[in-house]
Amino acid sequence: MRRGGPSVLGIVLAGGEGKRLMPLTADRAKPAVTFGGTYRLVDFVLSNLVNADILRICVLTQYKSHSLDRHITTTWRMSSLLGNYVTPVPAQQRLGPRWFLGSADAILQSLNLVYDEQPEYVAVFGADHVYRMDPRQMLARHIDSGAGVTVAGIRVPRSESSSFGVITPGTDGQTVDRFLEKPADPPGLQDAPDCVFASMGNYIFTTKALIEALQRDAEDGDSVHDMGGSILPQLTDRGEAALYDFSDNHVPGETTRDQGYWRDVGTLDAYYDAHMDLIAERPAFNLYNRTWPIYTSSGQLSPARFNASGMASESIISAGCLIRGQVTRSVLSPGVVVDPGAVVQGSILHDNVHVGRGAVVRGAILDKNVQVPPGATIGVNPDRDQELYTVSKAGVIALGKGQQVP
Repeated sequence: MRRGGPSVLGIVLAGGEGKRLMPLTADRAKPAVTFGGTYRLVDFVLSNLVNADILRICVLTQYKSHSLDRHITTTWRMSSLLGNYVTPVPAQQRLGPRWFLGSADAILQSLNLVYDEQPEYVAVFGADHVYRMDPRQMLARHIDSGAGVTVAGIRVPRSESSSFGVITPGTDGQTVDRFLEKPADPPGLQDAPDCVFASMGNYIFTTKALIEALQRDAEDGDSVHDMGGSILPQLTDRGEAALYDFSDNHVPGETTRDQGYWRDVGTLDAYYDAHMDLIAERPAFNLYNRTWPIYTSSGQLSPARFNASGMASESIISAGCLIRGQVTRSVLSPGVVVDPGAVVQGSILHDNVHVGRGAVVRGAILDKNVQVPPGATIGVNPDRDQELYTVSKAGVIALGKGQQVP
């Protein structure tokens, strides 16, 4: 934070393997996966923290982190003159020859970062969600509450509770009465029985409470050493946890439609649906809010170009694309080429994908460098697609980085 305000260290948990996003995570960590054409998933949390003047941030990495490390070090350069930084921190085995046992153990093994900075508060945020948030408002609520930890929650249908940590608020609506990690049948909210408060994976700790909780957890041989599965239940049982309702958060430039938008894009279907949210005429999530921007670096590329037969509608077309065919309801990353007669519909094409003359791509996610030969089809023959590619529950077809197309 700026001088005169409370001192806050940002810790971003970015070590997740992202198995449910395979094959997009076969060669990279989940937070490094491309989103919205030019961004990486990690750009959303980092932009939120930086926009809120939290300018000293450690990104804890572990799984296949090269692409993520390179993106952070080349894109997220802060002012060293002012002592600000965004730095990737790999697993260092400071407490013995082991990798991170869970997200809580990742912070425990990295407590030297906290000791070096000596902040009053530590903002521990996840790295793989799509949203806008002003963490300063959550911090102010945390300070007022006097709690050891404040967890951000968002209302979701009760039927989805098994995918999230679920917060049961106290009668005052501000404290946390119970914290259940991915429960099958949790109680609904008093004012909305069909909804629950899902944890967004964003926490603000008073530093002393965080250190003590991590130390207690490390001594518990039965713990899974996870922030949601271990630390939050522990502090809840001690009466030290508070709830922050994400619907109370407002960022400059938001629209009535995208206020409160948050998506966990941990599956291929969720990842696909979040992209479709971007391209509606009134997008559910607006990438073009310049007052609270999402930062990234897309390199030195020429503008997108359309020739006489090229057209695109309801789509996001990034720089460096060459469109000679037809593109509808799709998101194209930099350097994509669509040749004459080719048709791309309802698809997400990552960097340098080439769709050959007369080829058809429908309802698909193609990772970078995929070459679709002339006349080939993806998303036309379901039985053939099932044999050749990864197909999600909802029928989204996914090809990994550089995967060959017959």
